[in-house]
Amino acid sequence: MGLPRSLLILFLSVSLLSVSTSAFARSDPDKSAEILRAQFTRHLQGAGLPGAVWTLVTPDAGIVTGAAGISNAQTGEAMTPGARVHVGSVAKTVLAMGVLRLVTTGQLSLDTEVASLLPAVHFNNPWQSTDPVRIRHLLAHTAGLENFRFYQVFSLRAQADTPLDQALGRDSLTVHTRPGARYVYSSTGYHLLGMLIEAVTGRRYEAWLDAELLRPLGMHDSSFAFTTQTGPHADPRLAMGHFENRVAYPAVPVYARPATQFVTTAADMGRIARFLMGDGTVAGRPFIAPHLMTALSGARDTDAERAGLQGGHGLALSVRDRHGVVGDCHPGTTIGFQAMLCLYPKEGKAFFVAANADVENADYERLNTLLIERLQLQPAARQGSASSSPAGIHAWEGLYVPAWHAVSSLAWIDTVFNVVDVSWDGKRLHLAPFQGKPASLQPVGDMLFRADGRAAPSHVLLRTGGERMLSDGLRNYRQVPLTTLLWLWTSAALGAAGLLYVLLRGGWLLIRGRLRSSSTLALPLAGVLLLFAPLPFFFMQSFMRLGDFTVASGLLAFAGIALPCAIAYGLLRLPPRARSLAHPALDCAALLAAAQWMIVLAAWGMLPFLMWR
Repeated sequence: MGLPRSLLILFLSVSLLSVSTSAFARSDPDKSAEILRAQFTRHLQGAGLPGAVWTLVTPDAGIVTGAAGISNAQTGEAMTPGARVHVGSVAKTVLAMGVLRLVTTGQLSLDTEVASLLPAVHFNNPWQSTDPVRIRHLLAHTAGLENFRFYQVFSLRAQADTPLDQALGRDSLTVHTRPGARYVYSSTGYHLLGMLIEAVTGRRYEAWLDAELLRPLGMHDSSFAFTTQTGPHADPRLAMGHFENRVAYPAVPVYARPATQFVTTAADMGRIARFLMGDGTVAGRPFIAPHLMTALSGARDTDAERAGLQGGHGLALSVRDRHGVVGDCHPGTTIGFQAMLCLYPKEGKAFFVAANADVENADYERLNTLLIERLQLQPAARQGSASSSPAGIHAWEGLYVPAWHAVSSLAWIDTVFNVVDVSWDGKRLHLAPFQGKPASLQPVGDMLFRADGRAAPSHVLLRTGGERMLSDGLRNYRQVPLTTLLWLWTSAALGAAGLLYVLLRGGWLLIRGRLRSSSTLALPLAGVLLLFAPLPFFFMQSFMRLGDFTVASGLLAFAGIALPCAIAYGLLRLPPRARSLAHPALDCAALLAAAQWMIVLAAWGMLPFLMWR
């Protein structure tokens, strides 16, 4: 018997409605993806960025990838979701998981002293007897090591198979802060982790990580091996890197490769993001111990954490409080690429994005914002309520300078020009950096403060080692007397004025034919002019040769030796000729001013400036 007509009509109507609803459900994500792609395209064009790939990870949709823009500005080839990209320091997060795998299998311990496994590496550690550098310090960036040296990153002499120990040079590694006390971002530390993997496994770290970490995680499109876009072994799927004006620049090997060398895809980054938010198992089997997984983000036992500031960097990621949500993230920058990985474990959501351009003033944060909005994350609850004026707050007002320098040879520049003025207006703490945007902080109890737009306390004032410090968990500043900075500023101003006087007066005498080889200013003028000699050579060479011994860097080093000698010679010749000089007092004052500055720069390790060491 057939169905009654009314039931048949009802059945067909429900069936059609179900089909329509199902079709709508399938098309809606497509429409959403197209909207996101259009948003990315508009921003890439406005920011002067060629292209980008991204991943969205959610409990419902799983791993969803996307792409916009172009892969290569020279060919105009479109960027695709399957394109491979370099991710810079996001590689540190992946490498950290390899180290934690060795810890899980018992081949390493977080408390293992690095020197015990790398006896050829010498640490200049004032705290060696009580606080040696341990593996946990390298992972969490609390070893107190500088970030890098020029030649470790900017060099065309490095090869893809250069032994890792050659990147460290012959000098001992100076530990600038007590290990474990402060976050001190260090690519050198992760380079040592690559060496540790090789020491423990007996294999090149790239090969071991590819086989023992990436393959089990299903990341078959990723590799720690050097991969580039040109040459006989070029990868056709690898997007080209770019700089300003979409100038293409293919990847080159670097000495400090464990900290930054990693090629991957958006889909593979979705896979590791999902693993990082899990319980450490792979296919139901333990892979990384649960207690290590819970320590991937958030500082442990640093001075700032003990003072009440939550967040900071854990064993692989750092807490990032932005756009009303709090995640566990790691950024990355390398030749021609910038990337960001962020996880939100409580909601099981994550995103990854990589742009194939490193453009200085481009707004990369907008790409992160678009993905955060698409994930529809729950706004983070505000932590800490507004409080009254902290006791003794006025003693913390004053000038602060970085407590650590990414490149130790540039410490003088960092100290003189990266000063932060801290003041209290009775209600809020104000930070006015000499470079960068000012910030206004609300007190939220004790010595904790919260920046506008943040959900959790973002800064803390603390005492450590007898010094007053300002920390946001990832950057640390120490208070210095105004007299110290006045002395440095005055020294620099007088020195620059002295050199300018030598250049102008000496040049004037030279033009008028009154400057003889025996004149007091003759040799100092030659020394000043020699400072300009390296400039055309620097402009002619690739910026990737900044750390190589070249004509440019060699001339700069020679000028750094010749100038002080020339000024000293001029001062030695000054007394017996004082009566015959037209302006003996001015000449003497200018040379003395320049001489004292040379002494200061030499004491700070900037003179001579050896970029290849």
